[in-house]
Amino acid sequence: MSLQEVFSTLEDPRVERHKRHKLLDILILTICAVISGAEGWEAIEQFGKDKEAWLRQWLELENGIPSHDCIARVIARLEPAKLSECFIAWVQEVAELTAGEVVAIDGKTARRSYDRQGKRGAIHMVSAWASQAGLSLGQIKTEEKSNEITAIPMLLELLELKGCIVTIDAMGCQTDIAAHIVSQQADYVLAVKANQKRLHEAVSDYFDVAVASGNPTLCQLQCHEETTAGHGRIETRRCYLSTCLDTLPDADRWQGLAGIGLVESERCINGEVSIERRHYLCSLTDVKAFAHAARAHWGVENGLHWVLDVTFREDDSRIRTGYAPENFNIVRQLAINLLKNEPSQLSIKRKRFRAALNDQFREQVIFSS
Repeated sequence: MSLQEVFSTLEDPRVERHKRHKLLDILILTICAVISGAEGWEAIEQFGKDKEAWLRQWLELENGIPSHDCIARVIARLEPAKLSECFIAWVQEVAELTAGEVVAIDGKTARRSYDRQGKRGAIHMVSAWASQAGLSLGQIKTEEKSNEITAIPMLLELLELKGCIVTIDAMGCQTDIAAHIVSQQADYVLAVKANQKRLHEAVSDYFDVAVASGNPTLCQLQCHEETTAGHGRIETRRCYLSTCLDTLPDADRWQGLAGIGLVESERCINGEVSIERRHYLCSLTDVKAFAHAARAHWGVENGLHWVLDVTFREDDSRIRTGYAPENFNIVRQLAINLLKNEPSQLSIKRKRFRAALNDQFREQVIFSS
């Protein structure tokens, strides 16, 4: 499915008599420019002027390249939910999620998107990341991090999750969210922290006793250990999964719950040893599957959030009018997917640089999906 087809159903927010430039032209121009390194409205306009001849192969541009003010007004007025639906429809066409794919749900705040004049705080986007495919699957905005609890079910509803393993940090460790995941024929691994004190203490106390007992069979305990070394650091990850739920408070409230998990990370850096323990509820019964999912969850930080911050400089962006911050976030995530789909082994940063210089490479990135 081409980008033109994806966005062809998007409703134009402008009054008919004010339309000098087609909505599709503005959107495709914006996506092409962002892929090629543009980070703001003026840069998008400049890209359009410099690459107008190339763009005319794909776009009508009846009245030339729109001004940066025009681009900003249109993007700021588009309904984010509709734009996100188009994004997700495109992803579902191009992404082939295999059984056991880990889908990490996590939130990120765009720090400079707050609008002091409009008395609006910085936007917080909750995103879904397919760890194995290396693609963003969708996103939804919340007003604050605390609202992730209500945003996560809305995002899950938009996604095709059958056969996947959904991982969520402690904010999403809720019975309703677990039930929602199970209803979509998916598994879950949910982090448990001190925000649910009784639950966290029960899981933590169980593993303190079970691991110390030295009798894994009696405790229905499975174990898996991995060691990695590099750059002066040695890390040993010990993963434990137990299907014994007897000590868990209100275990029957968690639909699909099959086990509790512990990941113990022991790091040795320059002779100094530190140990970190993380606890989980999950619908899995195999410790290796649990260990893989718990580790793969952090792919959303490296594969999406880090790229948005460092390569696309999202936290430095001062785009903040209307719906523009969240819509531009969607454009950035679409750009990341397109760049990752390009088969060369270059980094995202180098691909953007090459797309800025090379029309043929840019065409391959944008129109070959």
